[in-house]
Amino acid sequence: MSKYIDYIEEGFIAFLLTAMTVVTFSQVVARYIFNSGAVWALELTTYLFAWLVMFGAAFCVKKGVHIGIDAFVNLFSARTRQYLTLLAISFCLLYCAILFKGSWDYIAKLKMIGIEAEDMPIEEWKIKIILPIGFALIFFRLLEVAWKVYKGEIDSMHFVNETKELIDEMEYASITEDSNSTEGSNSTKGSNSTKDSNSTKGSK
Repeated sequence: MSKYIDYIEEGFIAFLLTAMTVVTFSQVVARYIFNSGAVWALELTTYLFAWLVMFGAAFCVKKGVHIGIDAFVNLFSARTRQYLTLLAISFCLLYCAILFKGSWDYIAKLKMIGIEAEDMPIEEWKIKIILPIGFALIFFRLLEVAWKVYKGEIDSMHFVNETKELIDEMEYASITEDSNSTEGSNSTKGSNSTKDSNSTKGSK
């Protein structure tokens, strides 16, 4: 079941990105080749990007691919890291709750006023509904991470560590370079040995 949900989420994110790219590219072609364009394209692209960011942020929390700096936290034991992670998640949950309440009130006012988007014939609250939805999704994903930390399955939020990845890449590049240098040296030695052998045979 979890895999199917992942497929749906990934597919929706891919759809948003594709739609945003297609609309933007079509406008470039229309403006520079046909000297025309749609007035609603920029606004549509902006809202698509907003949906992509909010939905993608929740998905990244689920997959643990947000960037994290854990140099300080890693100085402590696994048990202490677990407590610190729960504390950090608590602050994140509070932040999401505040923004959810604010965005919910904002959408409620937009719905009450009933104004439409600037360049599209659709009520503005229907487009911006992603704000409370997005923060609710992030809140839910954070609760999932908190539960895993509480049960001891993980002791951190397992976010991406760019420093560690950079060090790993540098170490891999160094190993590859050393390997290539060794192979090149052996190849040179073999070539020189062959030349010396042929030279000796020729002199005889």
